[in-house]
Amino acid sequence: MEHLKTIPAIQQALLAKQVSSVEIAKFYLDRIDRFNKKINAFTHVDHEKTLAYAKHADWMIQQGHAKPLTGIPVGMKDLFVTKDMPTTCGSRMLKGYMSPFNATLVQRFMDDGGVVMGKNNMDEFAMGSSNETSYYGHCANPWNTEHVPGGSSGGSAACVAADLAIASIGTDTGGSIRQPASFCGITGIKPTYGRISRYGMVAFASSLDQAGPMARTAEDCAIILNRLSGFDRNDLTTSRMQVPDFTKTLNDSIDGLVVGLPEEYFSDQLDSACAKLIDDAIEELKKLGVRFKSIHLENLKYAVATYYIIAPCEASSNLSRFDGVRYGHRSKQADTLQDLYINSRSEGFGDEVKRRILIGTFALSSGYYDDYYQKAQKIRQVVRNDYLKAFREVDLILCPSTPGTAFKIGECIDDPIAMYLADIFTITANLAGLPAMSMPGGFVNGLPFGIQLVADRFCESQMLQVAHQFQKVTDWHQRHPVSLGDKS
Repeated sequence: MEHLKTIPAIQQALLAKQVSSVEIAKFYLDRIDRFNKKINAFTHVDHEKTLAYAKHADWMIQQGHAKPLTGIPVGMKDLFVTKDMPTTCGSRMLKGYMSPFNATLVQRFMDDGGVVMGKNNMDEFAMGSSNETSYYGHCANPWNTEHVPGGSSGGSAACVAADLAIASIGTDTGGSIRQPASFCGITGIKPTYGRISRYGMVAFASSLDQAGPMARTAEDCAIILNRLSGFDRNDLTTSRMQVPDFTKTLNDSIDGLVVGLPEEYFSDQLDSACAKLIDDAIEELKKLGVRFKSIHLENLKYAVATYYIIAPCEASSNLSRFDGVRYGHRSKQADTLQDLYINSRSEGFGDEVKRRILIGTFALSSGYYDDYYQKAQKIRQVVRNDYLKAFREVDLILCPSTPGTAFKIGECIDDPIAMYLADIFTITANLAGLPAMSMPGGFVNGLPFGIQLVADRFCESQMLQVAHQFQKVTDWHQRHPVSLGDKS
């Protein structure tokens, strides 16, 4: 079973009847039982339901109805609602919540015969960059369990890095797929805003949130992206553009492609050892015929401040629904309706969620809306314009995914500003609605470091193509952590 590390390898073995979906599911369930207690990557696992999904996948194969994701074991970030498993968003507020329906992307995955292994741990309501704000305890980095896996999709990244599933579906609001992918040494892609339906994805910041796959390889991400993308009548922000086959061009030559290097990203904020890894990656891509050009994204310096006005404002609005009345945590200490609202939210939300709600409510309040939220939206357009200008000169942009490798657990949790700055290289893609991805680029002191690619809207194919070609000549994505004491 150890050789079945990618989706194509599993597909081939299943169709050749060398292994069954049930056998694959049992293999990964055994690994979850053995290693999840060390990294806390899953908040919920149900052996019985997982094996039922696997049996259905075997039936599909037997009937000749196999699809690209049939029998593929994945984790789901714990903010995609699921009928058969609780959805908690890493919060006490939704502890034990069972949805009456599946999120669109969950349903598409299950319609393909995919096998959901469980729900992945996450920062509470996706608010965090380290997976330390989860009500269910922090998640640990499989490469060194004293370090964070990143966030908010830290459980998704850790579960793939530790081989507890082939892939996981995460979300990215300001870097929450790419930053943990970098910290855990895997590949993660945030597609263009509107590429994948957000229906059934519990909202943090609606104009920034986007779901995407996290796996070891660009090819695996492309296969998953094929199946999850496309218009959804339940989410009118999804694009009606025809979805291309993202795997079709993976092996095409990248000779002559022009890639921009934004000078603002290669600053003193970038660790020098990580900068060396980027230089090495550039040299590898030059051998494949890629040409590089220096560009400017002049308004990067405003990105963090802009994001941390827009995102909390939208969070303040989205989380107002959790009031102790309709669903979610309901305080038992309430004599009046106002007490019920205050106590339910005070008890149900953690400190980081409360902090962002307060920031957002203040910025939206009378007298401050124009000074903060409206001005932030204007700067957001300026950031978009920087990218529009850049993509008239280059095909793609290459830059760091993060300023450095994973920091230690507890190192930044009491310093919100330092935590927010961990997303400085990822936030702009969300503000501009662009696709971006992180691919493994090497190691510093035993910890992974990721290299980021950014593309123009709906140009995921080019980005995946470059990442795939890079992974054909490097082996960073094939490395496996040993800190868990894994002997299998």
